[in-house]
Order: sequence, then C-alpha cells, then structure tokens
Amino acid sequence: MTIKPIIIIPDPLLRQVSKPVERVDSDLTHLIDDMLDTMYDAPGIGLAAVQVAVPRRLLVIDVSKEGEDKQPLVFINPEIIRSSEDRSVYEEGCLSIPDYYAEVERPATVTVKHLDRLGKEQLTEADGLLATCLQHEIDHLNGVLFIDHISRLKREMVIKKFSKAAKSKVTV
Repeated sequence: MTIKPIIIIPDPLLRQVSKPVERVDSDLTHLIDDMLDTMYDAPGIGLAAVQVAVPRRLLVIDVSKEGEDKQPLVFINPEIIRSSEDRSVYEEGCLSIPDYYAEVERPATVTVKHLDRLGKEQLTEADGLLATCLQHEIDHLNGVLFIDHISRLKREMVIKKFSKAAKSKVTV
C-alpha cells in the first residue's frame, strides 16, 4: 500500500465539509488501506480522508494499545446519532497539527451510524478513548479541528505559529 502525505494547518482543505461516499468499491477499499498504512506510519490512532487531501466522509481508527494486535476500524459516512450528557476530558493531538496537544471536553459516550468497509450499515456505541477519537475524526469531516474546542487565544496562537511556518517553507 501507499503512505500518503498528511496535510497540515493552515491548508484550507482542512476547513471544508467532506462529501458523502457514494459507493463502496475497490477504489475506496484501496484508499482505506492507504489511510490505515498512513495512520500507522505517522503514528496516530485516527485519520480522516480529508487529512490525506481526499474530502470524503471516511475515517479510520485504531485505539489498540502498544503491544496489542492491531484493531483497525473503518467508518464510512459516519454520523453521531446519540451523545451522552456526561462529559470526559482527554488530551488530544492531531496529525494535521503536529506536536501540539490540548485538553478537550466532549461527550463521554456516542452512538455512531456508519457503513463498514464492506458497505454494511453498522451502529457503534463508544466510550472512553474511542468515543473521543470518533468525535475528533468526525469533526474533521465537518471542517472542524480540535483546536476549535479550546480558547480563542490558544487557537489563534497555534494557527499563527503554523501559518508562519507554512510561509517560511514557500520559496519564491
């Protein structure tokens, strides 16, 4: 499979709402495998298709612990249909915002309706790290980044830092 480049802020594609996947076919399966390889190589625990410059409603997750067998999960056209009133806080990071971490509060449990890699409709009930990861990655599909859940001042500092770095990489 292929390791794909991961786009980072301030790339405007990260702010676009991803379009639904219309069919599960061999091209999509190939993209899923590439995304899993990319996520494991990064290393990360979740990756939305938009992060590899494919604005489609597709994400992959693996929250297995180091030393455990891999447990890749695929979510096509995921939609949160239920979330708890209870909240939890996790320190989040993002492959599209390298080396920056912040505590984010989100619903503690979610139920997600989606298609699996075979195109079969599924309902996934998640709590803990999986619930947080699902919400983080689904946010990506909606053009939302985890830094949108932190204070405006901290968010602006992060965006400024990455925008400055991006400008310094541009050669004239």
